[in-house]
Amino acid sequence: MKKLILSATLLLSVATFAQKDELKTLKKIYAKDAPSAEEIQTYKTTLTALETLATEESDKVYTNFYKVMLPILELSSQGATPNPAQVAKLISAKNISILADGLNQTLDFEKKSGKKIYTDDINETIQSYKPMFWDFVVALDGQKKYNEVSEILYSIYQLDKNDQEKLYLAASYAINANNYDRAIDFHKELIAINYTGEGTLYYAKNKSTGTEDIYSDKATRDSFVRIGSHNLPREEKIPSKRGDIFKTYAMLLLEKGKTEEAKTAITEARKVSPKDTSLILVEADLYLKLNDLVTYKKLINEVLSINPNDADLVFNLGVVSQNSNQLEDAEKYYKKVLEINPNYVNAYLNLSTLKLSPDVKLVDEMNKLGTSANDLKKYNALKAERVKLFNAALPLLEKAYELDSANESVKSNLLEVYSFLEMTEKYKALKAK
Repeated sequence: MKKLILSATLLLSVATFAQKDELKTLKKIYAKDAPSAEEIQTYKTTLTALETLATEESDKVYTNFYKVMLPILELSSQGATPNPAQVAKLISAKNISILADGLNQTLDFEKKSGKKIYTDDINETIQSYKPMFWDFVVALDGQKKYNEVSEILYSIYQLDKNDQEKLYLAASYAINANNYDRAIDFHKELIAINYTGEGTLYYAKNKSTGTEDIYSDKATRDSFVRIGSHNLPREEKIPSKRGDIFKTYAMLLLEKGKTEEAKTAITEARKVSPKDTSLILVEADLYLKLNDLVTYKKLINEVLSINPNDADLVFNLGVVSQNSNQLEDAEKYYKKVLEINPNYVNAYLNLSTLKLSPDVKLVDEMNKLGTSANDLKKYNALKAERVKLFNAALPLLEKAYELDSANESVKSNLLEVYSFLEMTEKYKALKAK
């Protein structure tokens, strides 16, 4: 019995030593800047053997690490001009995702164990290969392969979780690809990590080209200004995308028929930031999409209580009121818009449309009349009413045209008014423009 136990112990020891030897072989080849083809083959053979031997957690983690790094080693072995086919093999969404998983497992293990064997090397590898992956994204975008672009961007994000913008872009491209399920997943993750996209862009004018160059950090921009190649530095704030993210997320859920989930998402967001007007507007848009105009107007008025001079919001209330046939409210909102901004062209245009809205009914009544003296009297009275309507619309449309002569809707409506009011000279002059 003792002999059997001893034999088993010896076998285990032999396996353990063999395992350690395999890891040493892999580590030695991995450390080379440009391993030979023969060393790459040894690396592969050793890796295959080790996969069946690794039993301890650390050995499993590092076996997987060496496995996911194999494509990069193969690229390194080809020198400065690697085989394009080999490059394409490495930078598929699937392979970048596998690489990201393996590297992140190793980073997590080394953080837990407190022994940074490959942490710095992994971080270097990630930063050195990201530009190559980005070039691939640009190429696919040019081919309009939006689904592939989205997946590779997400894989790059997995590779470097600090690069949250890649997740935001992945979500946008998933929408372009009509892949709403993935877009929902990505937006959910953006919300979970509290991504806002806020930041600052740093500009400086390139003296040799005369154009502005953009930098992501102030120190780099300032260094070019300091050496004299650039001047006129300026900064531009990037506003928060948080409201847009929630809005898109809610609209995607609605598109998939998940109405209650959409409502819950916005409700939860507003619990965190109840006075965030961008989120209130998202909720308002949601209820507008659901055709709940009462709740929509309530929410818009809530925003207006915070920001009473937002002409666009007041205008939207006018449009909603007009569409739901609440014409007095609509007129009140359009007039309020013009108090806030006297140059708001669409308020003049919509107000003129509102003034002319009874015209359809008047024309219908006129068409029903006969040729009797009594009917002729009614006809003339109705025509006079129409003249009043068109005269009321006239100054509104003329003001709108004065502000925006390129607006075809304004021009078309004004021509119609000139024609009805028999303002021949003005009609001809406007028609000729």
